[in-house]
Amino acid sequence: MAEVGAHLTAAPAGEDRPSVFEAVAQDSLMAAVKPALQHLVKMLTESNPARYGFLWHWFDEIYVLLDLLLQQHCLASCSASFSENFYSMKRIPMGDGRQQPLATAGLPKRQHWKSLLLLVFVPYLKGKLEKLVSSLREEDEYSIHPPSSSWKRFYRAFLAAYPYVNMTWEGWFLIQQLCYILGKAEHHSPMLKLAGVRLVRLSAEDIQALEKKWAETTSSQTHSFTSRVQSALRKALGGIAFSLSTGLSVSVFFLQFLDWWYSSENQEAIKSLTALPTPPPPVHLEQEPSSALLPSLKTVCPLCRKVRVNATALATSGFVFCYRCAHGFVKAHQRCPVTGYATELQHLVKLYSPES
Repeated sequence: MAEVGAHLTAAPAGEDRPSVFEAVAQDSLMAAVKPALQHLVKMLTESNPARYGFLWHWFDEIYVLLDLLLQQHCLASCSASFSENFYSMKRIPMGDGRQQPLATAGLPKRQHWKSLLLLVFVPYLKGKLEKLVSSLREEDEYSIHPPSSSWKRFYRAFLAAYPYVNMTWEGWFLIQQLCYILGKAEHHSPMLKLAGVRLVRLSAEDIQALEKKWAETTSSQTHSFTSRVQSALRKALGGIAFSLSTGLSVSVFFLQFLDWWYSSENQEAIKSLTALPTPPPPVHLEQEPSSALLPSLKTVCPLCRKVRVNATALATSGFVFCYRCAHGFVKAHQRCPVTGYATELQHLVKLYSPES
């Protein structure tokens, strides 16, 4: 009984309840990490497809495995997911009332595995379902199945029903958040209710217990090989979690900036910012006696001063002449008659008018 009491700490009702902004912020934290890692893997794959192509092909499975290890470590060591621990929160079983277990005590086995399942595998299955819907929509446009085949009827019915199912799912989360804001619910997310836990803020006793546990873990010395391997794995996961938590505040800002920079709404602004300036028109070289003066009429050749015949432009300057005039001048002088730019015969471009 004394040992159980050592793991319990009293907290005033209502004061430990996180605000809806904290609860929603920790939900969106892990949602920002996956696109960042996916973008990194995409860059690696494009740089060396033979070496890193498997990372892109199996990205979802590799990510869910890493997420499983990270969430398992956080739930076991501090009774919270990674993002919840980042925002100084923990999970406690429902019905604990005023007596709350310390974060270092961990969750009961039932709540622990249900939390792990809902934290890791539900987002994975939802992402796979969204990719399936996207591929089926593309296949529907180029399908080789007969219009009356049972398979085509099935996935068309599935595609028609999916928006309503997704709307129901998102509406469930929205209604739960509204009830949490109004104080009618203890959970801001249905996933917490299904796991049988609720979120509370870390108390001073929780923080002291976590710091003490971390100090004991880093200073403990083990002798057996198995214990050393387990200790090394725990330290590695702890180091990864600590590195992520310390660098995540800056990383999230950077990720949001990248998301804004590469968003479709911002593409026009990016093009206007990164577009090359329009080059100025070429300067007429009046000091050279061989340079031609531009005629006032645009249909007149600057060389023969007659209406152009077989109009030909110089790719180096853009001015238009008669083909015979431009060919003879460029062959003799290797430059544009108007601008003096170095020009060869291969720079002559025949122009075709709509009348011709």
